Amino acid sequence: MKRIGERIRKKRELLNLNLNELADKVGVSPSALSQIEKSKSFPSILTLKSIAENLHTTVGELIGENESLVNNPVVTKKDIKYVDQNKSGTIVYLLSQHDINKQMDTYLIRFAKAAGIDGLFSNPVGQIFCHVLSGEVRFDLNEKSFVLKQGDNIYFNSKTQHDAINNYDGISELLWIQSPPSF
Repeated sequence: MKRIGERIRKKRELLNLNLNELADKVGVSPSALSQIEKSKSFPSILTLKSIAENLHTTVGELIGENESLVNNPVVTKKDIKYVDQNKSGTIVYLLSQHDINKQMDTYLIRFAKAAGIDGLFSNPVGQIFCHVLSGEVRFDLNEKSFVLKQGDNIYFNSKTQHDAINNYDGISELLWIQSPPSF
């Protein structure tokens, strides 16, 4: 809770608002706002909501909901997480951090020879962007086929009937970005 006051003060200063100006906008005394910023008192939910609105941010930001991404936005190679593998031999690795507020997931898809994505993704709403890192992948979208080679991209609505199959005589790798997150 101590950090809420620090976040309020930093955000207020970033917007070049003095204590009196913000207190007036929120409807509290400058003394009360000062106590909140120094973590000597805690705001009610309604006051916190009003502070957030007047600082053009969210209550979530003020209470630190997004700190994992802000404080540690890097996922190193050793931190990449295995997610799933299907019967055809396609393996999915999560490249992004787990965060309740994230807006997308980023995956590395490693296809065995002739393997597909069957049974791995089931997100009925959202969008998908893919970039072929190596090999060759055939995408079937609504009965139309597109063969992508290393460096090629595809972007589609996840409601579209879709499949991705390794079209290469070896392993193919694909960067798969999906919004909203599914895992």
